[in-house]
Amino acid sequence: MDRLIRFPFLLLLLFTLAACSTHTSPAALQTSQETTPAVMFPGEESMVATAPAVHEQAAEPAPAAPTLAADAAGDAADDNSGDDNEPVTLDAALDLVETARQLWAAGDRDKAIETLDKAYAALLAAPMEGGDKEAQQREDLRFLISRRLTEIYSTRFTKATGTHNEIPLMVNDHVEREIKLFQGMERDFFIESYRRSGRYREQMAKAFREAGMPEELSWLPLIESGFKVRALSRARALGLWQFIPSTGYKYGLKRTDWVDERLDPEKATAAAIAYLRELHDMFGDWATVLAAYNCGEGAVLRVIRNQKINYLDNFWDLYERLPRETARYYPRFLATLAIVKDPAKYGFAFDELEQSMPFETVSCEKPVQLAKLAEKIDCDADDLSLLNPELRYQATPPGSYALKVPSGKAQVASASIDSLPKYAPPKPAFVVHRVRRGETLSTIAVRYRTSVSRILEANNLRSGRLLRIGQKLKIPVRAS
Repeated sequence: MDRLIRFPFLLLLLFTLAACSTHTSPAALQTSQETTPAVMFPGEESMVATAPAVHEQAAEPAPAAPTLAADAAGDAADDNSGDDNEPVTLDAALDLVETARQLWAAGDRDKAIETLDKAYAALLAAPMEGGDKEAQQREDLRFLISRRLTEIYSTRFTKATGTHNEIPLMVNDHVEREIKLFQGMERDFFIESYRRSGRYREQMAKAFREAGMPEELSWLPLIESGFKVRALSRARALGLWQFIPSTGYKYGLKRTDWVDERLDPEKATAAAIAYLRELHDMFGDWATVLAAYNCGEGAVLRVIRNQKINYLDNFWDLYERLPRETARYYPRFLATLAIVKDPAKYGFAFDELEQSMPFETVSCEKPVQLAKLAEKIDCDADDLSLLNPELRYQATPPGSYALKVPSGKAQVASASIDSLPKYAPPKPAFVVHRVRRGETLSTIAVRYRTSVSRILEANNLRSGRLLRIGQKLKIPVRAS
């Protein structure tokens, strides 16, 4: 039977089999992980550690059309007819899945689908020779193939080459609720964020257009950070796009003692585009992509996997199952788009936007303080800081650094840098504090004249809510 005719029935069978199986126990999952090599498609690296259990023992196969099983087995036999009648094995099916991954990564979706079709045929043709362990392997492989096919088909007609209308601007009850919040208690936040957007959004929209992605995504920083370049969340996500250190590093954002590129609007936007593109390749629609951007693809994939029907392209099917903050994220984004598209309709009248500052670039070959350089070139130190937000100490790092200065100041800045003293930041010192009853990080920070964020960073803590009496903390203080 022709593969293209047979495939929809195959996919239906795969869903039926996947839905009929039960969840695995931790012990069964460990067995499965030890015996079945991981095969990952692009963007699935973080799923390996976070995905929930697949299935326990293989469920009794659902009744299938005899012609389908016969065709699949026949295909597998045909594919191996030139191998001296070598029997089909599960390893052969797994190799085909890996080949399909490589084909999909190379952009050949049709070949990838055809190869997954053959992988399933090989799975059906492979003889049952083991007990529960092999049954578990077969069930895991069956589920893997079905999910791969679903993922490819979910992105087959929704490439990340968006037009203005690719993000549907619907206004439902969930979106109306967020609009009312922006009209009420969050009105000042929205207005101030919109005003600050003038510094950055035009360049962001240009970057999204050049990447072939919807430029409406350039409004995401309004709900992420309020367009505050130094915004820091409780989870230590930083910058306009709110990257945590590990995700920032994955997408090329450096973080050293001197520089944190999550604070650089241009570099962070490039990283956000790369991350959003990868999520779109995985999920296929922007609604689910934005949910994954907020809470991580692993969390969204867990919700998807726990559904009886493996929806990968309908956010509103996931809405009630997502964490509340994540569930609100997409409606909040749509509310933002609705307001900025027609402010008067929703009772907004925006003042003039802040403007980005024109600049020139000079090469700085040694550490210098921005405040000292600002004095030399007769400009505001805040302007230098605004142009170079990634500098953690308000000073250039050792080695060559491309420093941005206000337009018209490049020549005098180049001449002044050599005359400035080399800057050496004070080395942080630490004292050890034993937590007493009733103390919080805030009271400890006040006592030692430091900040809660510095204490969290020094002790590799995400939150101060779980302090224990008697716990020892390193408290960073400036060396005198």
